[in-house]
Amino acid sequence: MIEFKTKETRMKQNSTQVLYFTLSAYIDTGSLKYLPFFIVLFLYVLIVGSNVLLIVVICVNRSLHEPMYIFLCSLFVNELYGSTSLFPFMLLQILSDVHNIFTLPCFLQILSIYTYGTVEFINLAVMSYDRYVAICHPLQYNSLMTSQKIVFLVSITWFTPFLSVGGTMFLSSSLQLCGNIINKIYCDNHSIIKLACKEPRVNNIYELLMTFLTVCVPLSVILYTYMRILKVCFSGSKQTRQKAVSTCTPHIASVINFSFGVSFEIIQSRFNMTHVPGVLRIFLSLYFLTCQPLFNPVLYGLNMSKIRSLCKKLVLMS
Repeated sequence: MIEFKTKETRMKQNSTQVLYFTLSAYIDTGSLKYLPFFIVLFLYVLIVGSNVLLIVVICVNRSLHEPMYIFLCSLFVNELYGSTSLFPFMLLQILSDVHNIFTLPCFLQILSIYTYGTVEFINLAVMSYDRYVAICHPLQYNSLMTSQKIVFLVSITWFTPFLSVGGTMFLSSSLQLCGNIINKIYCDNHSIIKLACKEPRVNNIYELLMTFLTVCVPLSVILYTYMRILKVCFSGSKQTRQKAVSTCTPHIASVINFSFGVSFEIIQSRFNMTHVPGVLRIFLSLYFLTCQPLFNPVLYGLNMSKIRSLCKKLVLMS
C-alpha cells in the first residue's frame, strides 16, 4: 500500500498542466528555410486553385447537377478543408525558430485532420454506392437516387466524422500528461495518448473502434459495391463495361491512393519508426494530407470528359 502511494505521488509530481506542445520533427535549415517555404506555398496554391476551379465548374453548370458530381463536389470541398488545416500552419512553422503550438489550437488541428480523413473515406464509399446503383440498376437510378437521399448521404458524410472525432477529442483532452513533445510536424492524437502518465486504456479502445468504423466499414462498402459492379460488367454488354471503366477508374485510383496514405500514417503512429530516416517519416506522415488534394482534381478533371471540357471553357473565358 505504501509502495502504491509512492508511485501515485511520483506520477502526480511528474505531471504538469500542459499549455503547449513542441513539434520536434521540424528540421532547422537556417537560411535555407525559404526553399521549403516556397515549395509548400506553391503546393498549397496549386491545391486551392485546382479544387476551387472544379467546385465552381460543378456549381455553375446545371448539366453537372447530378448525384455523381454532387458527391465529387463534396470530395473537393473536403480536400480544401483538409489541406487548409495543415498548410497555413506548416508555412508559419517553417519560418519560425520555435516549433510550439498551444494546447487548444493543437486539438483543433487534430479535429480538422481526423475529420478530413473520415469524411474522405465515407465520401468515397458513398460515391461507390452511387456508381453501383448507376451501373447495376440503371433503370431505377432516378427513383433510387432522389434529392432527399442525396441530402441524407451528404449529411451523413459530414456529420458522422465530427461526432466520432468529437468523442476522441473529449477523451484525449481529459488525459493527465507527463510530457509535451510530439515527434511530428503537426498535432496527432496518438502522439498525445503516448504522453499520458498512465495507460490510457479507454482512449486506445475507443481509437481502435473508431478506426474500424471509419476505415474498415467504408472500405467494406467499396469492396462489396465493386464486386457487384464487376459481376454486372462480365455478364453485361460492351457499352456497360465502357461506362464502368470510364466512371470507376478514377474512383478506384483515389481509394487506393488514400488507403495507402492512411496506412502509412497508422503504421507510423503505432509502431516504433526511429530506424526510418526523419525525412522519409515526414513524407509518409504528410502523404495522405497532400497527395489526395493534389491527386483527385487532376484525376477527375482529366478522366471525366464533361468536367474537362467545361474547365477549358471556364479558363478560356477568364
